[in-house]
Amino acid sequence: MIRGLGALAVSLCVAAVAAAPQAHAGKIYRWTDRSGITHYGDHVPDAAPPSEVKVIPVRSEPGAIARLRIESDGSRYLAYADNHLSGPIEVKVDYSQNFGGGASLLPARATVAARSSALVAVLSPEDSGRGVELQMESLPGDPQARPLNVEYLLPLRQPSFRIDQGYGGQFSHTDPENRYAVDFAAQIGTPVLAAREGVVMQVESDFDKAGLNREKYGGRANFVRIVHDDGSMALYAHLKADGALVRVGQRVRAGQQIGLSGNTGFTTGPHLHFAVQVNRGMRLESIPFRMTGPAGPLRISGGL
Repeated sequence: MIRGLGALAVSLCVAAVAAAPQAHAGKIYRWTDRSGITHYGDHVPDAAPPSEVKVIPVRSEPGAIARLRIESDGSRYLAYADNHLSGPIEVKVDYSQNFGGGASLLPARATVAARSSALVAVLSPEDSGRGVELQMESLPGDPQARPLNVEYLLPLRQPSFRIDQGYGGQFSHTDPENRYAVDFAAQIGTPVLAAREGVVMQVESDFDKAGLNREKYGGRANFVRIVHDDGSMALYAHLKADGALVRVGQRVRAGQQIGLSGNTGFTTGPHLHFAVQVNRGMRLESIPFRMTGPAGPLRISGGL
């Protein structure tokens, strides 16, 4: 199961305070230079010999998709949303609790284009005097998207396939985000292909564990999210650790390999979770889709 919602909080006082940055990466690299000095970093240095670089796994958390940023403007404060994804998102800014009596028009929503920022709300002097706390919810996708009725390709490169869980599957396809998702049986390392052309808007690839504890593993699956030209988004989830073979912002063609299947997150075993999703106004929903396999159109119905 993959959730697209993120929440951030920030206190508003006399000085502007920024929200927390994105979560840390899932690996730290250690290497020793020619002078014998040991270094640590979040990426492999160009000058370091590969044989001397050691990878130190660290616990990874899902990356934030947006940041709430507060700037002062005279007696007012401006609340901006910074989009970290290479695709549009929708955000909602509100008080973290009901303060009442404020002059600001909250809650406020905005759609933020890929890798850009947008002014979401203007905070009044009354708000700054009360020291209110704000929170921001963020969701992938443009609520104005109008999906087209197109045919998707099978997202796996293997001689045969089996659907373990289809539309409305009782194990994990009961909520709106996953109701029209399909779980394809796939051994770890099976090539995952783009079912439709689009732009890679989001990637998670640092997780390496799986289990049936929803609270522990529900938001910790590796995945690639691709936004299509009509605003719909395809989700390819439960990829193996380091199983994403594309980068954020890259345009991919239908049938191009984008990753390797795996067994990460909330899952009973190796498979590829595929869904086409849209933002319905701060609600991420999956939608039915048509798909063609090696023998022609697939008949996708309810699964286990």
